[in-house]
Order: sequence, then C-alpha cells, then structure tokens
Amino acid sequence: MAENGEEDKPFKELGVCDQLVEACESLGWKTASKIQAEAIPHALEGKDIIGLAQTGSGKTGAFAIPILQALIDAPQAFFACVLSPTRELAIQISQQFEALGAGIGVKCAALVGGLDQVQQSIMLGKRPHILVATPGRLLDHLSNTKGFSLRTLKYLVLDEADRLLNEDFEKALDEILNNTPRERRTYLFSATMTKKVRKLQRACLRNPVKIEAASKYSTVDTLKQQYRFIPAKYKDCYLVYVLTEMSGSTSMVFTRTCDATRLLALMLRNLGLRAIPISGQMSQGKRLGALNQFKAGESNILICTDVASRGLDIPSVDVVINYDIPTNSKDYIHRVGRTARAGRSGVAISLVNQYELQWYLQIEKLIGKKLPDYPAPEEEVLLFLDRVTEAKRISITKIKETGGKKKRRGDDEDGIDGYLDRKHGKSSKKPKRK
Repeated sequence: MAENGEEDKPFKELGVCDQLVEACESLGWKTASKIQAEAIPHALEGKDIIGLAQTGSGKTGAFAIPILQALIDAPQAFFACVLSPTRELAIQISQQFEALGAGIGVKCAALVGGLDQVQQSIMLGKRPHILVATPGRLLDHLSNTKGFSLRTLKYLVLDEADRLLNEDFEKALDEILNNTPRERRTYLFSATMTKKVRKLQRACLRNPVKIEAASKYSTVDTLKQQYRFIPAKYKDCYLVYVLTEMSGSTSMVFTRTCDATRLLALMLRNLGLRAIPISGQMSQGKRLGALNQFKAGESNILICTDVASRGLDIPSVDVVINYDIPTNSKDYIHRVGRTARAGRSGVAISLVNQYELQWYLQIEKLIGKKLPDYPAPEEEVLLFLDRVTEAKRISITKIKETGGKKKRRGDDEDGIDGYLDRKHGKSSKKPKRK
C-alpha cells in the first residue's frame, strides 16, 4: 500500500516531464491530488496499478499523465486503451487526454454506442494513439473493422472497474482481454473493492501497487448529509419544497427509472423551475445536449438515473437529492459524490418514504453514521399540493399525447444504461422479437 499524505505535491516533483507539467497548469492543475501524487511515481516506474479512489478525486489524471509521458518517449498508434462503463464518461476521458496531449499532438478516438460506427471506423483508419471505449462498441470494432486490432497495445486502463464487471460486460471484457498482448501495463481504478474486482486484479495485473486514496465506503467531510422521512403520496410536494428552498443552487435529482426523469422534469418545468432530464432512454446527442445545458447553467436542475452518478465532470453541483432511495447502498456513495467535489462543500438530501426505509437503513449502516433530519414542516410543504397535483396531471397528459414511452435502442450499444434500467426495476418485460 502506498503511503498517504503525499497530496499537494507539484507534478514536477513526481517525475512528470516539463511538457506535461505545462499541460497540467493550462488545465488549472497546480498540484497533484492524493490519488495522482500516489499513483504517478509508481506508474512512471512501469508498475501495474490498482487504485481505489472516490469519484471526483482526479483519477483520470492519475492514469492519463503516465500514459502520455510514455507515449512521448515511444510514439506509436494504438498505444493505450481505456475502458469505461458509460458513454459520457468515455467521451469525457477522451477530452481530458486531448487537452493534456494538445501540445504533443496526441490523437484520440472515443468508441461508444449511439454514435456512427462507420465514422468511428474512419477515425480508427487514422491510427489514433489513445482509444477510449465502452466494451460493447470496442468489441464490435475488433470483430468488424478491417485492419483494427489491439495487438500492439502498451497500456490498458479499466476505469470504474466495479461497474465494468457486471453481467452485461463480463463476456465482452473477457474477449477484449484475450485480444490484448500479455506484455502490457494495466491500470485498474475503482471506487469500491468488490470480490469481482479482486478476481480481475488477479487475472490481469502483475504485482500491482495498490493505492487507496479513500476509506472503503466514505463520503467527504465537506458534504452535509440529511434525510427526511415522508409519506409516499406527498413525495413530489417535498421535492418541490426542497428545490424551492434551495432556489438558485444547482441540483441533481436522482430517480430510479428513465420514465420518472421525464415526468419529473416536465412537472417541475410546469411549475416554473428550470429542470432537464438525462437518462439511458435518450439518444446520445440529447444526453450530451442536456449535460451541456446543465453545465452552462441554462438549467439548474438535472433529473437523472444512476447513469449520471459516476464519473461525469459536472464541477459545481450544490445539492444532490435522492428522490428515489437506491436499492444498492453503494450507489448512494456515487450519487452524493456528485457534490462537495475538490474540497468544496455540498448538501445531500434523501427523501425516504415508508416503502424505502429498509434501503435507507442499509445506507446508514454502510457509511457508519446516522444522518440528521432535514427540516421541512409538513404544513408548509402541503401549501404546494394543489399546484404540484395540477402540474403532474398536465405532464402525464402531455407524455400520453406524445406517444408515451419511446422504443429502446439495443442495450449492447447503450453501455451500462439499459442494464441500470433493468436493475432498478425499469421493466421486466423482454423486448418482442421482430
């Protein structure tokens, strides 16, 4: 285990070359974060790395900087491949590589579902240095794109490894590992250490250095966490009350299903709040559009499923609201990790109804503390009841008029999104065969 307490070191002191130190400075990275300070020196020595770090800890830099430094010394096409469980995270990692490598002419390609496969094949024909991909789409290209292989790969990164190891990705991951050379460096990053991550570590890392930049399941000290026990029938009223109390803040509201994101966003907009949904049911273009609208401050409330709980670079979220309590308590850690990032403070409020109490108690057990009550006098909350009921009725009518639920695209192109919907009770029906 690497020693703690090495954060706040300048990148130069970690052995990073001048070109990349300048690139870090241009991105506003003055000193290394904890995970970067501990991982980069070992990575520069050529060691395999297993890094456990909270979301928002700067782990993309922890693997991108050593890879780019090695690429400067020995430039070649298809030098490194980073696997990510979601499309948005893959695109974001690719952008970070491009920003860090701008001064040295690094070419990156993001291979994700929902975007044109032929265009991606053309990008592969230009022989980029860095690939960032979701497993399903990478496998599609390995099978179908002429002349493309990973035989010369020098670095493989598995980001959010605990998420990459669900049953949706396991088969694809095995095939990808079989198509990469044994003589490679492997970095495995995960927010949580599960049995599957341990198994993967044994299978594909050689004498790795293990770096833990966070306790097993922890939330940062600058995060103020509260809950409110509520009757299920008034959940929407409580949500509107909290958002009104927090008006002016940027908020992420987590729901269990894609349908709920759409309905809640419509309802809130009918009440004059600037809300926008993001979910796995939306096309890739619409998802990135919604994300950019939220980042730009055009909408200050993002209604989302767990697809947005990890990895997305949304720097200034003030409040996370758990409208639905996650059935998997580890998802709570990832959701609330969207706020109080990089030393800033933040607030997380969980609305717990009588049917979700058991899940909520599991969360308290996991984080090892009882959370204080969020003050919300019921008589004040119920002042919203008539307006909320009417706004919801209008929203349901509008959804019915526009054809209700849209057809889902193939899950293999969807990264983890389709899996998350099924996991969280989106639908138990199997799609009809054509």
